[in-house]
Amino acid sequence: MQNQLKLKTRSAPASQHPIRSARDVATWKTITIGAFADSLTLRNELDSKGCNVGGQAAEILARPTFTVGSQKTNVELANVSPAQLGFTSDSVTLADVYARAQQLGLGLAAAEVGPQLRIQYFDQPIGEFLIIGMEPIKTWSGEPIILNVANGGAGLILIGQDGRAEAEIPVTSRFVFARSRQPAASTELVGSR
Repeated sequence: MQNQLKLKTRSAPASQHPIRSARDVATWKTITIGAFADSLTLRNELDSKGCNVGGQAAEILARPTFTVGSQKTNVELANVSPAQLGFTSDSVTLADVYARAQQLGLGLAAAEVGPQLRIQYFDQPIGEFLIIGMEPIKTWSGEPIILNVANGGAGLILIGQDGRAEAEIPVTSRFVFARSRQPAASTELVGSR
């Protein structure tokens, strides 16, 4: 699956024109978070729906730092590429993608968005890999991981991928960010905690 993350695929035919602010991006999907009592119940729901969970994703879902919301909340999501964020090189660092998205008024998603999107997005096209713009969660060995909601052709899956600030991301990749009402005040680098 890790090799499939490098595929240069797109969700729906989306404009690659640079956006100037979050207002230029329509809400792609609205999902509900906070519907499960704990991460174990959420993981069991993934299993019951036939959604596969990769090893790194399973590990961070089991980490104490992975939390679920205490009440049901609707979250508006935006689906953008680094190219739409204004990057013109072949790849860009994760930290730069996050900083630009936040500067334009898009927010990092709660970690729960990844598994909830997997559960609530059954019609995902084959070949689509959506990187969740989220604060990385460290594995037991300390490796920072972010989530990816994918359909690589062998079924719906939630996988983990490199969440280091310096991780190189192809500009054609697709990111899912939370829509926020105002630009973020901080452009703190990913992994600087």
